[in-house]
Amino acid sequence: MKGTNIHMVDLMGQYLKIKNEIDQNIISSIESGRFVNGPIVNEFSENLANYLNVRNVIPCANGTDALQIAFMALNLKQGDEIICPSWTYIATAEAAAILGIKVVFCDVDLETFNTRADLIEPHINNRTKAIAPVHLYGQSCDMAPILKLANKYDLKIIEDNAQAIGCKYTFPNGDIKFTGTLGHIGTTSFYPSKNLGCFGDGGAVSTNDDNLAEKIRMIVNHGEKKKYHHEIIGCNSRLDSIQAEILNIKLKYLDAYNSNRKIMAKNYNLAFSEIDELRLPKVIGSSDHVFHQYTLRVLNGKRDELKSYLSDLGIPTMIYYPIPIHKQKPYKNNQVLENTEILSKEAISLPIHTELENSNQGYIIEMVKKFFK
Repeated sequence: MKGTNIHMVDLMGQYLKIKNEIDQNIISSIESGRFVNGPIVNEFSENLANYLNVRNVIPCANGTDALQIAFMALNLKQGDEIICPSWTYIATAEAAAILGIKVVFCDVDLETFNTRADLIEPHINNRTKAIAPVHLYGQSCDMAPILKLANKYDLKIIEDNAQAIGCKYTFPNGDIKFTGTLGHIGTTSFYPSKNLGCFGDGGAVSTNDDNLAEKIRMIVNHGEKKKYHHEIIGCNSRLDSIQAEILNIKLKYLDAYNSNRKIMAKNYNLAFSEIDELRLPKVIGSSDHVFHQYTLRVLNGKRDELKSYLSDLGIPTMIYYPIPIHKQKPYKNNQVLENTEILSKEAISLPIHTELENSNQGYIIEMVKKFFK
């Protein structure tokens, strides 16, 4: 038996459920003739800010730009240092390196895949200006200790929230906030496969600091507040109206999408809990998990064998990330990041969907269990 039409993410199934809304709004946007920074971009910005309960959301062209814009807004410059995990997508480091900022890599927790305050602190020195925690795979880093650390050393926090939009974090005092609103600036991506994804590229920056927000709005638009009056160095990074139309619709369904991902993750956890050679993703008590990816560890050197076996059965998997950033050519150094090294050899992600009926999850589970019999 071989699986058919199994995808890591069911973007077409998601689209077909809201096709009429999407198509109608795209046509309306085209007919308006307002393709860049039209009224719908402002509407989406306000709606996302209301959803996240944050004062300001500034859309931009993509998630990598969002990070670069955040670094620019905080006046980080050549020679300054930021700390970020090596176990993440390249964009977190790339956006800083483009500006000449030195990226210092830290390790991550082996069970949650996220970095921790105690893994960050040894890398802080007098050149460190910011920490860029990544809420990987859909779960928040344990942010209360990280924020305490930033306050201790007077550092800025730029959250990379590209994979965790809609995730909630609970502080020790009981306050609950969304990831992307916990630090000085939050950044996110609307790449199509994200929990909230458009039909192309898109991103956003969020902040509760109105002065930072005003500066960010200038940066994304060539450094101008008034047309042809360029007050600061900026860039050209704007969300187009068609993507804003799509995101505005899909934002209404984000909680439902995340809920379905959680259902699939629970099913996987129940099915795999008795398999000794698998380590399931750990969710910390202070965080929700919106499962942008369902990622687990395969022990005893069997990860690649499992991937090949599932591929032969028509089941796609992904390895995020086979080569950590600190081993990539532009960033290569001699650091030993023990947990990151282990994860690069053991971590694998299984398909996870917003549309449960198209997930083929029962078949995936059956074949994984068969492999370990």
